[in-house]
Amino acid sequence: MQASQATAPAAAKTAAAGPATLEGHWAGTLNAGDAALHLVLHLTKSSDGQMHAKLDSLDQAVYGIDANSLTHTESSVSFEVASAGASFEGKLTPTHQSIEGTWNQGGITIPITFHREAAGASHKFAQAIFPSEGTWQGALETPGLRLRLQLHISHDDKKQLVAALDSLDQGANGLPASNVSQKDAVVHFEIPGVGGVYEGTINAAKDTLSGTWTQSDVPQKLNFVRQDQPLEIVRPQDPVKPYPYVEEEVSFSNTKANLSLAGTLTMPRTGGPFPTVLLVAGSGPHDRDETLAGHRPFLVLADALTRSGFAVLRYDKRGIAASTGDYNSATTEDFASDAEAAVAFLRTRHDLNMKKFGIIGHSEGGLIGTIVAVRDPQQVSWLVLLAAPALKGEEALLLQSKLIAQAGGLGDGQITASLAFDRKAYSLVREEHDPAALQKKLNELVKASGMSGALPPPALQSQIRMISSPWFRFYLDYDPIPNFKKITCPVLALDGEKDLQVPSTENLPAIQAAFEAADLKDFEVAEMPGLNHLFQDSETGSPAEYGVIQETIAPEALSKIISWITAR
Repeated sequence: MQASQATAPAAAKTAAAGPATLEGHWAGTLNAGDAALHLVLHLTKSSDGQMHAKLDSLDQAVYGIDANSLTHTESSVSFEVASAGASFEGKLTPTHQSIEGTWNQGGITIPITFHREAAGASHKFAQAIFPSEGTWQGALETPGLRLRLQLHISHDDKKQLVAALDSLDQGANGLPASNVSQKDAVVHFEIPGVGGVYEGTINAAKDTLSGTWTQSDVPQKLNFVRQDQPLEIVRPQDPVKPYPYVEEEVSFSNTKANLSLAGTLTMPRTGGPFPTVLLVAGSGPHDRDETLAGHRPFLVLADALTRSGFAVLRYDKRGIAASTGDYNSATTEDFASDAEAAVAFLRTRHDLNMKKFGIIGHSEGGLIGTIVAVRDPQQVSWLVLLAAPALKGEEALLLQSKLIAQAGGLGDGQITASLAFDRKAYSLVREEHDPAALQKKLNELVKASGMSGALPPPALQSQIRMISSPWFRFYLDYDPIPNFKKITCPVLALDGEKDLQVPSTENLPAIQAAFEAADLKDFEVAEMPGLNHLFQDSETGSPAEYGVIQETIAPEALSKIISWITAR
């Protein structure tokens, strides 16, 4: 009897054992507080015998995430997920059916068990169990606003529905859903991160989901269609070809920096030589159209100016699109050097009237335009500053962070902690001049401060790289006021009333005071009611609204710019 009892479990174990290999597809659930992320681990071996690992995050609808630094034995495996700042260590169980281990991320260790799936299973292309599974496209629409949404529905290893929502125009992807269900034709899910609830009905053809999205107790009609491609972006101000003017692709060199810049020059068909405008973009890796949140502000601005009789040059920043050079190592001074190269190029054109030449700079582009105007006062006839900062770099950054956090609904305690973290990070930037060492110290600061959960790991690492950049080091202590006081040409300085990035209340008075102190004879400083940092009509001014608003630039802003320039 004892022998029988001893051998029966062993026999059962042998029968249930899977292949003694790590290769295969493994599904597990990562439980972190109230959140549960369903992961699928793919361990494969290439023809050269090397093991490779990839992960799918079903709730976030992200597939094929690369795992790095993979090490393994016959019964153990460890790897890192650099894009998420995470790592895993685990061991194969005696049955070969599970890998038990720990997931480490943001200084937190969480146990997780991956269970072997049937041979050939692949969740990205798994056969659907529920009619609602797949990718769906929809949009929340009100007059002048359109928020495109992408919905992913699939099932986990326990055959339960999981879902994720992408808010495409706000850049928020993989928002995990909870309480996902389908009963008959009715689909229900909730997005705890934004306090939203959706319930809709699938039609008989199973290609349309019609229902209601409720957020803050406000219901809105929201229908989805089954397709992989997102709905088209609606930007009614984008000009449509053929244009009633000449469009020429150009390139020019910055010989000092040994790089070539590419751009577009637009000119009226007749009546030259033409008064000329150079457009200078704000901070960020912008192309010639200053593409941002699905908008192309410089395309719209160049079109309006050219239709009004001006030649306009706009160009890709160094290292971006068709321009050469290294964007990541450049500072505001370097970008000013590129703008000077653009001016030198325009001087070579006989079809342009460079005696009537001016610069329009947006945000940091206004600082760049000011640098060029001060260095070459005989060339620049006028200057338009659109949302140009007048505060020192650190002060401007802290104020921007505070206002955007308030608009996002963060409490006073959270904002205070966030700003304290920012100040500590800025001190590290000043103290540590080795980029690699600085990034290490910033990561240590993140862990010590408990701020690791404030942003998804990839976004957090992107922020750390930005803070460690030469551009940030330069901008942190840059004071625009001395240059504002040296300007001698006419200036128009505009800011939106609802601008949270360069708030008018703090910046416009500083600009006005600088011009008055310099005894500048011809200048205008004006606040544009209801407009945000991009000069769109806006509800709150939050950057999260930029892509949702269909308007690219408010007509009153375009009219103000063109009428002021024309008068000079």
